[in-house]
Amino acid sequence: MIDIKLLQKDFDYVVNALQRKGVDNSLLNNLKTLATNTKQKRQEMEDVTAEQNLLSKEFGRYKKENLDVAELQENINNLKNKKQELEEQVRVLEEELTSIILGVPNMPDENVPSGADENENVILEVVGQKPTFSFEPKEHWDLNNGWIDFERGVKIAKSRFAALRGDGARLERALINYMLDFNRERGFNEWYVPFMANSNTLLGTGQLPKFADDLFKIEGEDLYLIPTAEVSLTNLFNDEILEESELPMLLTSYTPCFRKEAGSAGRDTRGLIRQHQFDKVEMVAITTPEQSSEIFEKMVNCASDLLTSLGLAHQKMQLCTGDLGFSAAVTIDLEVWLPGQNKYREISSISNTRDFQSRRAKIRYKDSNKKNNLTHTLNGSSLAVGRTLVAIMENYQNEDGSVRIPEVLKKYM
Repeated sequence: MIDIKLLQKDFDYVVNALQRKGVDNSLLNNLKTLATNTKQKRQEMEDVTAEQNLLSKEFGRYKKENLDVAELQENINNLKNKKQELEEQVRVLEEELTSIILGVPNMPDENVPSGADENENVILEVVGQKPTFSFEPKEHWDLNNGWIDFERGVKIAKSRFAALRGDGARLERALINYMLDFNRERGFNEWYVPFMANSNTLLGTGQLPKFADDLFKIEGEDLYLIPTAEVSLTNLFNDEILEESELPMLLTSYTPCFRKEAGSAGRDTRGLIRQHQFDKVEMVAITTPEQSSEIFEKMVNCASDLLTSLGLAHQKMQLCTGDLGFSAAVTIDLEVWLPGQNKYREISSISNTRDFQSRRAKIRYKDSNKKNNLTHTLNGSSLAVGRTLVAIMENYQNEDGSVRIPEVLKKYM
């Protein structure tokens, strides 16, 4: 959630930042009017409170000096009633303001390049060598090795569900274990977390209220299937005050992820790239503001090194303002080379949300001066397991459809 105090103090700065992210001007104008009215009404309430306190002190003096307090008492009662009316007006205005702000995205960092959409993202670095083949490489769904059973996945559930068998299932499991071990060796503490979350948890990381249509809701319960372990890991510390000495806190977890993919109709309808259920190993960091940029770089390098260890060529992509996620202030995507598709495809997304999620989830830390401050939160895929499976199938394929196993995974197989 953006800072309401900053909004009221420097509205033009906030507007300029949000305009870079494509926020509609009418929403911003409405926000400005509401923020101004709320600030004015709160100031009016504070003025009445100050006047009431002053008269209350006078009331004590009147009583001590045996003066007539009837008129003073009436003024105090009138101010009390007016204060109660103003408190209710401020409460209604602040609830309305908060409701709107919960739907407003995070402001991008100033150094994030401006752009309308993914076509204006910036390639930062290309890592590794693309493989060469003596034959025409196939897309993963055309490899005749029996690893993926789309038909039975659809029969069990519906479209965009798949079942893995044999070595495909074993490789999925091997990748999960390898990724968790890799992250643990980089200093990330492993967690096992619930695969469901309540509405307050999803509100904390920004999935609600804006992205309710993309979530699978549990009927009759205040529970949703999680779209990413970022939700569970970050909200482990919802409404908590941490000690500064505990930070930075680095976390990793494996979970399945569930998404309706409401905004992706017609995209990636074949294969494993865009499924309603997929496995992912996640990284999350809770930091002080001073630590977050360094930890952001550490997380990007961790995911990139993981891909390199698997022998997968990839590129680091700086997202422009038009392609940034709702909660992100800055994001770097890692895109892996898929020779069957002859293109790079996103396999990891590392984001620094600054204090946007912490303000929503009330995650704070106590500094050396015993003052409570908002933490920064960061999250990143490490990696999307299904897409990594796809990348291995396409990069390590043989002409007969069989797939070689990367050296680092052999002990897990």
